Amino acid sequence: MSVMLETPELPAVFDGVKLAAVAAVLYVIVRCLNLKSPTAPPQLIYQDSALSRFLLKSCPLLTKEYIPPLIWGKSGHIQTALYGKMGRVRSPHPYGHRKYLTMPDGATATFDLFEPQSEHCIGEDVTMVICPGIANHSEKQYIRTFVDYAQKNGYRCAVLNHLGALPNIELTSPRMFTYGCTWEFGAMVNHIKKTYPQTQLVVVGFSLGGNIVCKYLGENQANQERVLCCVSVCQGYSALRAQETFMQWDQCRRFYNFLMADNMKKIILSHRQVLFGDNVKKPQSLSDADLSKLYTATSLMQIDDNVMRKFHGYSSLKEYYEEESCLHYLHRIYVPLLLVNAADDPLVHESLLSIPRALSEKKENVMHVLPLHGGHLGFFEGSVLFPEPLTWMDKLVVQYANAICQWEKTKSHCSDTEQPVSGQE
Repeated sequence: MSVMLETPELPAVFDGVKLAAVAAVLYVIVRCLNLKSPTAPPQLIYQDSALSRFLLKSCPLLTKEYIPPLIWGKSGHIQTALYGKMGRVRSPHPYGHRKYLTMPDGATATFDLFEPQSEHCIGEDVTMVICPGIANHSEKQYIRTFVDYAQKNGYRCAVLNHLGALPNIELTSPRMFTYGCTWEFGAMVNHIKKTYPQTQLVVVGFSLGGNIVCKYLGENQANQERVLCCVSVCQGYSALRAQETFMQWDQCRRFYNFLMADNMKKIILSHRQVLFGDNVKKPQSLSDADLSKLYTATSLMQIDDNVMRKFHGYSSLKEYYEEESCLHYLHRIYVPLLLVNAADDPLVHESLLSIPRALSEKKENVMHVLPLHGGHLGFFEGSVLFPEPLTWMDKLVVQYANAICQWEKTKSHCSDTEQPVSGQE
C-alpha cells in the first residue's frame, strides 16, 4: 500500500528536476546575454564650452539611447565576436585606387583612396584619413562599410593598409607595422595634403589605429595643420598599463589575447623570408632564436618582446610600450578630439578608461563617449536578432565630423564678417 502511495509522486519529482534545469539554463542565458542590462544614452564626459554645447545640439546620437539588438546585443563578447568573425552584414564594396609610397628605409607603404560620392554638407573638400585596427586594412568589411557611408556623405577617404597586413602585398624591408609607429600614416597624410592642397582633414582611428592617430597628432603640432578633428574608437591608450590586464582571464581577455597573437604569428610567418631570411639586412637584435620563440608565443606581449619592438631598436618591452603609446601625446592635441569606448569592451579593461575621462575633464577640445554596450568595434544596431548593415559607430563618427565641419564654417563666417573697431578709447 505504501508503494502505491509513493509511485504517483515520482513524476512530480522528475518535473521538479526539469523545472530546475530549465530555470538554471534560463538564468545562465540571462546572465551571459546581459538581458537585464538597461539601454541608455552614452555617458558623456566633457567640459562645458561653446563647442560642446554645439556638439550636443548637432549630434543627436550623443544624447540618444543606443539600442543594440534585443537578443544578443547587450553582450560585449557577442558584439566583439561578430565584429571579429564577419565584420559587418551586407557589406558594400566601395571602389578605390591603391597608392604606393616608398619609405626612407625601403619599406613600401600602401593606402587606398576613395573619392566622395556626393557633395559635402558644407560644400567643401574634406578628406577622412583612416587608420584601421591591428593587422587590418582597407579590405576589411567594417572598414568598407564605414568608407561607403562616409563617401555618401561627401567625404574623400584614405585608408592605411598596415605594413604587412595585406596578404597579396610583399614586404620590401625587414619591418612590419607596430603598435605605435606613425611613419606610414604620416606618409599617407602628407601625400593627401600635397595632392589636394585645398582639402581639410578628419582623422579617424579604430582600436590600435586610434593609438597611432593620436600619437601622430601629438608628436608634432605641425601634424595638426589642416586637421578639423580626430576620432578614436575603442583604443586602450596605454599598452604598458594594459599588458597586465591582457594576461588576466577576467572577461576572457587572456583568450582574446591568445587569438590575436595567433593571427599575428600567421602574418609574421607569412613574411618570414623578408624578416628572418639569411640574405636580409635585418635589425641586429632580431635573430633566428626569435623566430623559434615566435612559434611558441601565446600572447601579444611575447610577440612584441621577441619581434615587434626590435624593428625600432627598443631595449625592452617596457620601453617599447612606454614610448609607443599615445598616453604621453594626448594632451598635445588641440583640435577637437572624440574618444569613444564601450563599457562592455572585453579587450579594454575599465581601469584604462580613467585616461580619457581625466583628459576630457581638463581639456575643452576633448569629449569622451561611453555607451553601456557595443563590445570591441561592434556597436551593432537592430530590432531583435539580425543587425543592420550600418552601426551606431559608423553613424556617430560621420555625424560628429559633420558637426565639426559646420562648427568650423560658422567660426570662419563669423570672423570674416567681423568689422574692425577703431577710434575707441
